[in-house]
Amino acid sequence: MPSFEEFLKEAGEFGRFQKRVFLLLCQTGITFSFLFVGVVFLGRDPEQYWCRVPYASKLRKQCGWTFEEEYNVTIRASSLVNDSSQCKKYDMEWHNTSSSCTNPLSHLTSSSLSNVSLTTCRRDGWLYKEPHSTIASEYNLVCEDRWLIDMTQSLLNLGFLVGGFYLGYASDRYGRINIYLISSFGAGLCGLIVAFAPNIVVFSIFRFLQGVFGKGTWMTSFVIVTEIVGSDQRRIVGIVIQIFFTLGVVILPGIAYLIPTWREIQLATTLPNFLFLLYYWAVPESPRWLLTRKKGEKALKIIQSIAKDNGKCLPPHYTEISLSDKEVSNPSLLELVRTPQMRKFTLILMYAWFTSAVVYQGLVLRLGIIEGNLYLEFFVSALMELPSAFLILLTIDRIGRRPLFATSAFVAGAACLMTAFLPKDIPWLSTSCAILARLGITITFELVYLVNSELYPTIFRNFGVSLCSGLCDIGGILAPFLLYRLAAYWSELPLIVYCILSILCGLLVTFLPETKGLPLPETVEDVEQLPNACTAIYPFSRRCGKQKHQISSTYV
Repeated sequence: MPSFEEFLKEAGEFGRFQKRVFLLLCQTGITFSFLFVGVVFLGRDPEQYWCRVPYASKLRKQCGWTFEEEYNVTIRASSLVNDSSQCKKYDMEWHNTSSSCTNPLSHLTSSSLSNVSLTTCRRDGWLYKEPHSTIASEYNLVCEDRWLIDMTQSLLNLGFLVGGFYLGYASDRYGRINIYLISSFGAGLCGLIVAFAPNIVVFSIFRFLQGVFGKGTWMTSFVIVTEIVGSDQRRIVGIVIQIFFTLGVVILPGIAYLIPTWREIQLATTLPNFLFLLYYWAVPESPRWLLTRKKGEKALKIIQSIAKDNGKCLPPHYTEISLSDKEVSNPSLLELVRTPQMRKFTLILMYAWFTSAVVYQGLVLRLGIIEGNLYLEFFVSALMELPSAFLILLTIDRIGRRPLFATSAFVAGAACLMTAFLPKDIPWLSTSCAILARLGITITFELVYLVNSELYPTIFRNFGVSLCSGLCDIGGILAPFLLYRLAAYWSELPLIVYCILSILCGLLVTFLPETKGLPLPETVEDVEQLPNACTAIYPFSRRCGKQKHQISSTYV
């Protein structure tokens, strides 16, 4: 009885059907990237803001001032506090100063206020030049409350963690496309609520929920596209789908530059999720998943549909597809650590996910604290991520997954270290090294997706990838606080930490097996029969033990 791989070869491993489904699901990468790094623009510091002087607002009504005139008086009042004028003001009754409409602060000088204590601006708030440009100006998240923006990003990553675990499990149990559609609707609905949130509490709650469903769309779409193609095309689709993620990162600064307020940016980046509901009629269930659930007849119908779309005809004797005799079990956390190979893969991949997230998000968020044009520098650095996918495609079949994986991590670490110690009077050199670090960690990030999906069996691939990528989300939770708290001591200290994490990651991934040219494992037994790292490096050496003789002929 023919296996699924044999059916797929006859139906077409990357024909018109797979290309259409692949292109449709790739759009998920764009919207997910908006969610992943959007806080850089949603939560950026307002360009100009000052402590609000309530009496200036009263004089505006009394004297018929424009907003600009009130703003100018506020600046003059705040400037008396010198460098702390954006976060502190004099603790005094301003209405006792003057009622003059022309020069209400004429008699106030620094010397006359020498005995007046300073207080924070939180009681009366701030006056912003652009009051609705970011969530910082919308909800007064400046000065001592600036950390709340970091918290919203951490809550988003906590949502990714929860979504990866629960929705990854659900897609392995209830089907890939079902969970994808539910997640698309949830991400769109929560994103809409975020756009109209009246306060930071509502914003944070639904930002977290948007992260839960957003992770469901991204992880499920990635697994679907790797399951419907043959092994020779798997590395292409696994990398190219991430080009669309990078494309979204490139597009985002343009959207933020053209749209003046954060609510409109949120709407523009959220509404496309509802279009993905149309995939109900365009993207079928993964036949690999159907076979693991012993639904051979449904899988066969989908394969026949694939063959028809690809202009192929299945042989007459291809009327039944082979099913595993083993009982179907729901995915379990214990399956990831029960056997030696699975346990090793899981621990190494978890660390690789964690490092990729901390370093990548740290380098992205770092753009918000260094001097320069945020929109331009974000665009240029994002644009430099695009070559990463092409470098992978050009080299992955020549040198394999593991050498490229390790090298990219080493390059990212070395570039972070150089960026930290390069002289600041040569900005082009430090910028070039920072871009090289971004390129290296992007390659690492893209490869961990691919390698993780290739090392786990079909019966719990989505659950396993989602659970391992949970360490990515934990890294994302820590990344904002790690960056800003370390930078408070020394602006380059985060780069030293990124260097250490990346170098260790490069060392660990050398212990993973090479998966180039191997079919996707279907069971845990298939994973245990994969060649270990030692076998791949020393194929004829006794130091690798007996495992090299136990490799199934399926993988030779």
